[in-house]
Amino acid sequence: MYVCLCHGVTDREIREAADSGVRSMRQLGKELGVGTQCGRCACTAREILRESRTPDYMALADMLAQPA
Repeated sequence: MYVCLCHGVTDREIREAADSGVRSMRQLGKELGVGTQCGRCACTAREILRESRTPDYMALADMLAQPA
């Protein structure tokens, strides 16, 4: 799903950025441009970033990364 229409950033790209070490909206803005234009995406992007750092998400990501 597109989160930032101004820069064409998807929720998947935000999650990948979080996996790569992005921890704040400021970093997300520098990396992907999220929240730097009209700002309508900021709340959704912040929530996705927060979800990506929860232990449940990390456990699921680790499980899915294991070969079958």
